[in-house]
Amino acid sequence: MAGELEFEKPITELKNKIQELKAFTQKSDVDLTDEIEKLENRLLKLEQDIYSHLKPWDRVQIARHPSRPTTLDYISYLFQDFFECHGDRLYGDDEAIVSGIATFHGLPVTIIGHQRGKDTKENIRRNFGMPHPEGYRKALRLMKQAEKFNRPVICFLDTKGAYPGKAAEERGQSEAIARNLFEMAGLKTPIICVVIGEGASGGALAIGVGNHVHMLENSWYSVISPEGAAALLWKDSTQAKKAAESMKITAPDLKELGIIDEIIPEVRGGAHHDARKQAEEIDKVLINSLRELYPLSVEELLTQRYEKYRKMGAFSSKMEASPVKA
Repeated sequence: MAGELEFEKPITELKNKIQELKAFTQKSDVDLTDEIEKLENRLLKLEQDIYSHLKPWDRVQIARHPSRPTTLDYISYLFQDFFECHGDRLYGDDEAIVSGIATFHGLPVTIIGHQRGKDTKENIRRNFGMPHPEGYRKALRLMKQAEKFNRPVICFLDTKGAYPGKAAEERGQSEAIARNLFEMAGLKTPIICVVIGEGASGGALAIGVGNHVHMLENSWYSVISPEGAAALLWKDSTQAKKAAESMKITAPDLKELGIIDEIIPEVRGGAHHDARKQAEEIDKVLINSLRELYPLSVEELLTQRYEKYRKMGAFSSKMEASPVKA
């Protein structure tokens, strides 16, 4: 089965057996209806057991599925009259970030999102969804335009991280990311962010500072990838599964920690099984967010955004006095 994940092998084996019995029934006079029905019931239970108890590494694998819907997939299902805007007006266009203007249930909005490919040719064209500085500057240009015309900004996060190459550093990668963080913190229009796949490091956060941050059930969001964390902690990137368990990078963990606002349920097995149905779930959440945020004044929007990030994490302002020898 194309795109089969490791933990899905028992499901695939059972599906294949059911198909074999159905094919045999069609070619012969033997009635295997009861046996097929029993196997289908067993399949339903097996899927329920597996997909209801996914481990962090399982969710990472689903988030990386080559057929997982991308920003452009969701744009086609969720928005109308999308007009893509290109270029940062400084260097060039970066196809790892898609941005433009559209309508959402009649409301003009600005859309910005990471865009990876679904095959080798498109991945090379999109730089595997890893933006250069001009991608972030393009995103910022569209954000400032949205602010000028009072359009809400909707961002879709799905990247392994900002491109770490020499050319990107020469053109100011870190400055571009920092500038976006600074500008988004004070942008005078609603910002809604949705993590739809991988959300790695500053590459994701550069378009991820929002009033509301939502996350698909099987996405992950972290300062570093599990492989990167494993390489740092244990000098062994093959320990990525162990790292994923301890990093708290999944939607349920981040919801509990107050990093995200809402978990968007996925279709059984992951969004790649039914992109249209998955878009319907995202649609509901976007509608609710806009209903809450759009009526707020600029001051209320900025205060809400400030308070959201101010509450994250914990710190202590007290220092215990230590004995000092005379």
